Amino acid sequence: MEAFGQLAGGVAHDFNNLLTVISGFTEILVESVLADSPDRDSILAIKQASGKAADLTRQLLLFSRRAVLEVQRVDLNTEVKGLERMLRRTIGEDIALSTSLTADVWTIVADPGQIGQVLLNLAVNARDAMPQGGALAIETRNLDVYRPDTQGATDLQPGPYVRLTVSDTGIGMSPDIQARVFEPFFTTKGVGKGTGLGLAVVDGIVRQNKGHVEIVSQVGKGTTFHIYFPKASVEIEAPRAADDTAKVGQGRETILLVEDDDMVRAIARRALEPRGYTILEAANGEAALAALAAHNGDVDLLLTDVVMPDMSGRQLAEVLQGRYPALRVLYTSGYTDDAVLRHGIQRADVAFLAKPYTPGTLRQRVRQVLDQSADTG
Repeated sequence: MEAFGQLAGGVAHDFNNLLTVISGFTEILVESVLADSPDRDSILAIKQASGKAADLTRQLLLFSRRAVLEVQRVDLNTEVKGLERMLRRTIGEDIALSTSLTADVWTIVADPGQIGQVLLNLAVNARDAMPQGGALAIETRNLDVYRPDTQGATDLQPGPYVRLTVSDTGIGMSPDIQARVFEPFFTTKGVGKGTGLGLAVVDGIVRQNKGHVEIVSQVGKGTTFHIYFPKASVEIEAPRAADDTAKVGQGRETILLVEDDDMVRAIARRALEPRGYTILEAANGEAALAALAAHNGDVDLLLTDVVMPDMSGRQLAEVLQGRYPALRVLYTSGYTDDAVLRHGIQRADVAFLAKPYTPGTLRQRVRQVLDQSADTG
């Protein structure tokens, strides 16, 4: 599994770069093609397919716990309510969905997008376990582990937790199946009816967020997943919402764009330059230093890949911030494993944009980072 995770991480880097180019140029085409053009539907289909490919890449890596998280304070009640309509559509009309959400539930520290994946994957798993219909219940609860009502949580360290419970009235699982249920690619469904990644993804996400999963199941009597997340003990700022200027992507600042993939660098420039930014571009750290030496003026933002030959993005940033104390930095990377962490990049600490990204998300993130600079300067 470790070898598979390393292989997947390397493949994902190259694949994410390709997806950035595909989705990027597709979005540019969508913006330029008229709504009544006969080609528009074909372009939109390409865009949709690239989005699904990006989702699949993330799923393949999640079970090996190699994704870098964008953590913040999360209210599980808010996440459940926000997904309720989607969950109802996912499970179908023959399955009754009910929720029991504890008032004043404690916040946890997690990636909200991944919490949504946990809920959706568990809902899909429950739906498949109830082919004739049934009931799906979701509950949140505050718990102090090792109190009398949590004696079964023997693998948890003592302390306060928020428990997310997802229960179904489906066919249930035997002990043998329960022992393997989180294995990647293990599935009891027929050929073509399941990837075997859904519950592996759930386990990977929960472990990444320092949580724990317990299963209570019996054949013919349904299945309950208890997921324990530690209560947030430190204040973590939620990402700032983008304002209207971020959506438009307009700006007058100078951006140093450093990216060793020529096509990715081209799409980033195509995304930003028409919006009013002055772009200085370079393929590596040494070329970036040379570009700045030839530039007559200030630079407002360094937009750099993390993992590059000879000089990493973090090393380049350290050199430049010594010369330009007000310089803001936005890191990007197609790596989603610990290669990013080894280069000193943690998304909780610095501005980071994972590949594949679209021109729209790049413009929005750039605007956010520059506006934060103005607010704090």
